Amino acid sequence: MGEITYRGAVRVPQAILSERAEPAPFSMRAGRLPLWLAAVILIAGHSMVPFLAGGVAPLVSLGCLVTLALITATACHKRSAISDVQGWSMLALALCIWAGGMAANALMHLSLGHYQGDASVCLMFFVIYDVPIIFATSSPENESLPVRIVDALLASVLGLLFFAHIFSLSTLAGANPEDAELLTRMFDIENALVALFALMRFATSHTRSNRDFFGILLVYGVIYMLCTAYMDHWQKDADYGTPYDLVIDLPFMLLIAMVSRPLAKGNGKSRNPVRRERLAQAISPLMLPAMLLVVAATMLRTHPVWAVTGFGAATIVYGLRNVLTHLRNLEERDRLERLARIDDLTGLPNRRNFDATLQSEWARARRCGHSLSLLMIDIDHFKLLNDHLGHPEGDKRLRDVAAALAACASREGDMVARYGGEEFVVILPATTAAQAWHIAERMRTSVYDLALPTPAPGGKVSISIGVSSSDAGNSDPQMLLADADAALYEAKRGGRNAVHLPLAA
Repeated sequence: MGEITYRGAVRVPQAILSERAEPAPFSMRAGRLPLWLAAVILIAGHSMVPFLAGGVAPLVSLGCLVTLALITATACHKRSAISDVQGWSMLALALCIWAGGMAANALMHLSLGHYQGDASVCLMFFVIYDVPIIFATSSPENESLPVRIVDALLASVLGLLFFAHIFSLSTLAGANPEDAELLTRMFDIENALVALFALMRFATSHTRSNRDFFGILLVYGVIYMLCTAYMDHWQKDADYGTPYDLVIDLPFMLLIAMVSRPLAKGNGKSRNPVRRERLAQAISPLMLPAMLLVVAATMLRTHPVWAVTGFGAATIVYGLRNVLTHLRNLEERDRLERLARIDDLTGLPNRRNFDATLQSEWARARRCGHSLSLLMIDIDHFKLLNDHLGHPEGDKRLRDVAAALAACASREGDMVARYGGEEFVVILPATTAAQAWHIAERMRTSVYDLALPTPAPGGKVSISIGVSSSDAGNSDPQMLLADADAALYEAKRGGRNAVHLPLAA
């Protein structure tokens, strides 16, 4: 059974504790109802409100809607705790704002004694409800923090314009029929844009976790859009507390059902090609400014100052976002260029960098009439070291040797590069064969004096070095490299831990 652990006066087997340490993803703590079951019970009770609650049916129905939205928000928040998609937190925030709108409806009902669905204080919540969702769909999570802050600023300005737009068409007492129709159209457009944004992100998502979130958001967004349109256009004069309120439950019931499904294991790639994800990254930043411009345009006649503010914010803030993105792209390009020329393990220039530098230095030596020398270096018995001590220890030895070699080639223009495996190569511009031999000997003793342990004969890591120089009459850099490689072979054949310079040099 395993080790016994005491909790108060009860002894609990450790194996059972381990099983209980990982509760079901979307259940409350032990002894409480799962969220989906609580939602089902609530919806069942909500369906009975019109027949049993009498005169308080509107308030009870509104209370059910507030509670259902908060349960759904809790489910999304719990999903965010086990998913790497930040959009779940934004969706949970949006649902809390929506619940605030229903709570405001209840307060208006209590104060006025009847339903006033187009009161500004209520509409404000339902309009701002979409802002966190729009932010989640239009601000890719892999953007840098400054860029995401700019996106959040754009979303905040959008919410501010929505706020001004609502209060330009509606008051606490409601709106006239013409303005109410404009508000309804604004809701239709806003909900349609959310569904469209979710569709685009779902179609272009490259990871399963993103497709999971945007797929669920797409289904929820479409159902919410249809249900809201039905209630706004065909039941706009109905008070709460009727059987039609169950239409409002539908998107939340569906969302809880989808969120309560277990997550797919891992965060693997979807079948969508990377190009689609790049398309989403390119288009998503346009969503917030475009929506901001649309809202500002609708306010141009009634509130020109607010409209100009919206136009200016969309232009300036989006321009700032482009500047930050461009700077990040330049930094990323520099980093990739550096990685393309630097060996990851040792930090020395890599083979590609060495080849380009050798060509350049050879051409300069020919033009200026200077000598150019080359050292080819190999760590002695390195395979034996790797086989006995393992590759991690072998990597440490490579880094130590690389640091020692680089310290000995201290002149400007000297290059120590990793040639491949346990081999290094050194370019020594304006250096004669004799000078190169002295530098090579200094490198050999420097590595040997490190006393790096090895199972090879002698017990200390050593290197062998072959020297070549343009003084020997090499006709091209490849011959110079071949001569250094041949000299290295002679150094190893002569017993290793040696420097070899052909007599002709």
